[in-house]
Order: sequence, then C-alpha cells, then structure tokens
Amino acid sequence: MPLDDLRIDDRPTLRNPVMITAFRGWNDGGQAATVAAGYLARHWETTRFADIDPEAFVDFQAVRPTVSLDAGMTRHIEWPENAFFHGAIPGTARDAVILLGVEPNYRWRAFSELVVGLARDLGVELVVTLGALLADVPHTRPSPVTGAATDPRLVEELGLQLSRYEGPTGIVGVLHDACRTAELRSVSLWSAVPHYVSLAPSPKAAKALCVRLADLVGVPIETAELDEAEDEYEAQVTEAVASDPDTQAYVEELERRADTIESFTEGGEVTGDTIAAELTRFLRQKDRERRSEPSEDDTP
Repeated sequence: MPLDDLRIDDRPTLRNPVMITAFRGWNDGGQAATVAAGYLARHWETTRFADIDPEAFVDFQAVRPTVSLDAGMTRHIEWPENAFFHGAIPGTARDAVILLGVEPNYRWRAFSELVVGLARDLGVELVVTLGALLADVPHTRPSPVTGAATDPRLVEELGLQLSRYEGPTGIVGVLHDACRTAELRSVSLWSAVPHYVSLAPSPKAAKALCVRLADLVGVPIETAELDEAEDEYEAQVTEAVASDPDTQAYVEELERRADTIESFTEGGEVTGDTIAAELTRFLRQKDRERRSEPSEDDTP
C-alpha cells in the first residue's frame, strides 16, 4: 500500500496506550459512537498527530466535502477525514489514541491494515471500537450497551460476550478481523439508540458507551457534560413524543418491554444476545430495503 496514505505529522511516545475508534455512517446510529469519541478527544485534551488520506478510500459523491468561509472572505474546502489524536487519560499512567472519522467507501482491507499497522507501531495494547445501532428501545431508559470480542481469553478477562453475530458488517467488523489476524487484542462496544429518533444525536447512548469503556479499561471518565445533554435530550424527545398519541403508546410499550428485560438480567443490563438479536434484525431490514424486498410485515 502507498506509504503516503497514512500521513503522520508527529509520532508520539505513549504509555500503555489503548486505541479507541469511531466512524460516522453505517456503524453510528444516532451519531452516538462519534459523539462519544469526540467527547473523549476533547475531554482528554488530545492532540491530532496523523490522518489517512481520503483520496484513496472515500467516494466524494457519497460523502461530499464541504465549503466554508474563512473570516467571511476566503473559501475553504474541508475534506472527509479519518484523523488520529493522542493524549494522556487523566488520573492514570495510560495514554489514549483516538481514531475519529468516516467509514471508508473503498479498500477496507488496506484501510484496516493502515490502522492496525499504526497501532502496532505505537505499542497499542488494546483496540476498542465504538458503534451504535438503531433498535426498539425507549429514550426514557438507559441505553443498553454490549461488549464483544472474538478472543475467548479476552472475553473471560474483561467480562465480555463472545461475538456470535452473522450477517452484513461494516468497517468495524473488518477492523476487528484485521486485529485478530495481527494478534492485536480488540473489543467492540455497541450502544442501542431508539430508531424513532434516529436523526437526532444521542448523548444518552454516547454516555453509555463512555461509562462502559471506563469499566472496560479501568479508567475514570467524567461525564457531567454528557449528563446535562442527556437530560435535555430526553426532555425534548418526550415532548415531541407526547404530541402524537400513537407514538406515545408505542414508546410506553417499549418501556414495558425494557422493564421486563431489566427484571430478568443481572444489574439491570441487557445481555449481549439481546443486542445481537436487535443488530441482526436491523441489518436484515436494511438489507431488504436495499434489495427492495418486502419485510416480514408485508409477507402474507
């Protein structure tokens, strides 16, 4: 692969680093994953040090660059990017590398090899991908999060689920496979976002990812800013839902379902199998929509 696809401005020296990745697009329901990663990059006062040239990986008709005015005068084009940031995790002897960007359209294997190659070069000990899916969950309950890995030893060590999902995947799945091939430990965290508010950024699901990440890697993460945004988000969605009786009745049914699941799960957490089932349903529905096939509801 061309060496200049990965553009490194300044190679940092890191302490026991963990790499956290999030990609806009298919893997990012309610923008929860990228909101979480962006929050961490800002909260940990990270510094950008590298990026991947989008020219070889992004379809600019699907993910278009944007034009802005600098000082109201000069036109400036901002290209879709996948950028790497590094910073110290406060209160620990550990550093973080955060990859924040957009799911590529082309050459996924080459893209993943670039990411894994940089991770190995920097001495990254664990790669954690953040994702979010649209699911039948209510906005008034905590966002369920599942953590999965393909390495049985890592599953046992970190209290995760074995990944048993089968079906279409995104760059997250390809990146995990590249980590496995390179014998680099990796974990996938997914939060569930209410599908009836899929276009609104979900600070609730973003906070849930941050909290699970903190437990996973044993680092403190301050979420006060996300707590405030979560309260505002829930109030606004509740007000919108209340304006439509059918939607309100549907949300109340989701609440009853969520409370039933909670009563049968330890600590009030939804199991990995539950989220995996929702992910499978969501992906199959999207696949049917792409192929213009009838859904189960349309089938006699």
